Amino acid sequence: MRTYPCDSPQAAARIVALTVLADREIGQDELDLLDRLAVHEQLGLDRQHFHAVLDSLCEDLLSSEQLRWADKCPVDDATLAGFMGEIEDPSLRRRLLRVCIEVAEADGQVDDGESIVLTAAVAHWGLHREMFRSPN
Repeated sequence: MRTYPCDSPQAAARIVALTVLADREIGQDELDLLDRLAVHEQLGLDRQHFHAVLDSLCEDLLSSEQLRWADKCPVDDATLAGFMGEIEDPSLRRRLLRVCIEVAEADGQVDDGESIVLTAAVAHWGLHREMFRSPN
């Protein structure tokens, strides 16, 4: 898996992209939500660069020996921890968690893989209280 600088737009976009992919499909509801919320702009990317990060994650997953689509999450715990470790800024962490929750709920249900990504974000970033706050 490729690495990104801490708190970079690409590292943040990969967390969102992983949430999109965590249910093993890229749903139109999720893509529409990303556009409606202008997530790429929130992360400091143009739309094309956001989708390039999504494509790169897909390439990394397909070339990875750890990828087993039968598993609940397309990455193992160590890789997931590495991705979360690339986000250190507290305000960016909160913003990403809110976006990822909205992405996971876009199709009306939170899949097991999406839940794993959200739970990892909460645990790694210490945002347990954020799960109970209403979006601003």
